[in-house]
Amino acid sequence: MTKILVLGGVRSGKSGLAERLAALDSRVCYLATASAGDQEMAERIRRHRARRPADWALVEEPVALGRVMAERADDAPTLLVDCMSLWLGQLLAAGDDAVFQRERHAFVDAVPAYPGGVVIVSNEVGLGTIGMDPLTRRFADELGWLNQDLAQHCDTVVLTVAGLPQVLKGELPDELVRG
Repeated sequence: MTKILVLGGVRSGKSGLAERLAALDSRVCYLATASAGDQEMAERIRRHRARRPADWALVEEPVALGRVMAERADDAPTLLVDCMSLWLGQLLAAGDDAVFQRERHAFVDAVPAYPGGVVIVSNEVGLGTIGMDPLTRRFADELGWLNQDLAQHCDTVVLTVAGLPQVLKGELPDELVRG
C-alpha cells in the first residue's frame, strides 16, 4: 500500500491535501497528534474535525504513534497521521530524551511495516530562519531529520505551497490529479 508524506508550511494546504489523498480509500483512520492546550488550538482541532467525513475512525494519540500503527495493522485502514510537528513538539517539551528516541524510532519503523496506506502530514521548517534558543533549534533539526527519514520510507513526497502540490518523489494518484 502507498505511503505518502505531505510537507508544507503553516496554512499551506497540506492537511486538506492529505485528507483528499486518504479519502481515496474507503476506510480511513485519522490519527491525530494534537492536544488542545489552549482555546486557539481547540478551535483548530474543531475545524479539522468538522471537515472530516463522519465515517472516518479517529484515534487521538499525542505520543505512541508506533503502538497505534501496530494495533491497527490487522484491520489496516489507511492511516492519516496529522501532524509530525505537533507530535515532535510535545515529545521534546516533555524533556525525556529516552522516551523521545524510543517513540521516534517506533514510529519511523512502523511506517514501512504497516500493511495499509499511510498519509503523513508534517511541517517543512528547513526554509526558515535558525531559531534563537536551543529548544527551537533542536525542534527544527529534529523535524528536518524526521522528515528525511520518513521521506525515505514513503513512495510519494509532496511539498504543498499556497495550496498547490509540488511532487518531490513518486507521483500523486490519478484520481487526485484528474479531480
